[in-house]
Amino acid sequence: MRKYWKFGALMAVIVGSLLWLATAGISGSQTYYKTIAELFQMGSSAQSRHVRVGGDVQANSIVRSNGVVYFTLVGEQDKTSLKVAYEGRDPLPDTFKDGAQALAGGRLEADGVFRAEEVQAKCASKYAPKPGMAPDGLQKKIVPSAQSSYRSSL
Repeated sequence: MRKYWKFGALMAVIVGSLLWLATAGISGSQTYYKTIAELFQMGSSAQSRHVRVGGDVQANSIVRSNGVVYFTLVGEQDKTSLKVAYEGRDPLPDTFKDGAQALAGGRLEADGVFRAEEVQAKCASKYAPKPGMAPDGLQKKIVPSAQSSYRSSL
């Protein structure tokens, strides 16, 4: 009987440890997508957590200086602005330009500048197929077979 209690206690410790590791890993890797207005509403908690903020790149705001790229994001609805400084290892995407929608991941500094560790530019919708349409290579073609029924081919 004592063996079963030891085995049960050992299994409870193992399962509890695995659950704790899983929840700690999930909560540690979460990043939140916020608008600029929501970022400012967070107050000082925006300085202590990694946040992704999105907006449109303001025209003529992209400045490259000593390996740092400075630009301004503008909110879509309320037109609030956020100064962003990006000093990352990865080059900026080709679609990152004036007027593009962008996501910046990082932390808000006490001086109000958002220090981005990563920047992503959203792809323009002109590259996406029309809703309900697939690219030509993936479009199904209906081909009549020798019999009276139809078959589908790619």
